[in-house]
Amino acid sequence: MLATDRRQFIKTLAATTAAVSATRGIFAMQNSTRPGPIKALVFDAYGTLFDVFSVTSLCEQLFPGNGTALAMMWRAKQLQYTLLRSMMNRYKDFWQLTQDGLVYSAHSLKLDLTVEKRTRLMDAYLTLAAFPDVKPGLAALKGLGVRLAILSNGEPKMLQSAAKSAGISDLLDAIISVDEIKVFKPSPRVYQLIASHLKVAAGETGYVSSNNWDVNGAGSAGLTAFWIQRAAAEPAEELGYPAARVVHLITDLPALVAGG
Repeated sequence: MLATDRRQFIKTLAATTAAVSATRGIFAMQNSTRPGPIKALVFDAYGTLFDVFSVTSLCEQLFPGNGTALAMMWRAKQLQYTLLRSMMNRYKDFWQLTQDGLVYSAHSLKLDLTVEKRTRLMDAYLTLAAFPDVKPGLAALKGLGVRLAILSNGEPKMLQSAAKSAGISDLLDAIISVDEIKVFKPSPRVYQLIASHLKVAAGETGYVSSNNWDVNGAGSAGLTAFWIQRAAAEPAEELGYPAARVVHLITDLPALVAGG
């Protein structure tokens, strides 16, 4: 049942994102293109490094019978609000949008979200579980001398807390948040933050995300994009800037980078 719900969530999110994220870019990356020498890899956080659905068990504990529905709707509204607020030019940071999405979802499902329950669920976002391939994959890349960073919609303290909880802080050269420019992905301005932080040319920088709309955003901005296709049945977006490579685990990346 959970797998079916996730597939439905992915389809819904894809339709929403495709309608608003078709930004014109500079370079089209074809899936057959071999990445050039990579000196830095920058990772999306939520859904790529950290499992946003690891909150499902707590949702179910607090709202028996509604845990999966709440977790799915919460994530969908969280992302929808980033897109809508970017289009409205009315920025709120990701922590606030995450709370707004939770409150909306509880109201929609007619759940009694007390202050105590809301606090517990929000605090869970600070210690999201990392996917099993994250730490070993990042460690192997670090061993190759690749600079590693996070570029995320997340608010800085959220990202720092999640990275510390996952035990990957020491592997990262930078944690970059859209909070600096107050607009969310897939705005080209977001991906431009990478060069200013890492001082690495776009052609030598790889961008890694499990969110294919995010992959297209990075490709549009001239980065070599890698898609971590965590759901094997998920189709690629039709936005015109596909991944240079499609892999299923972060531990697949060191071989590509070493051979590039």
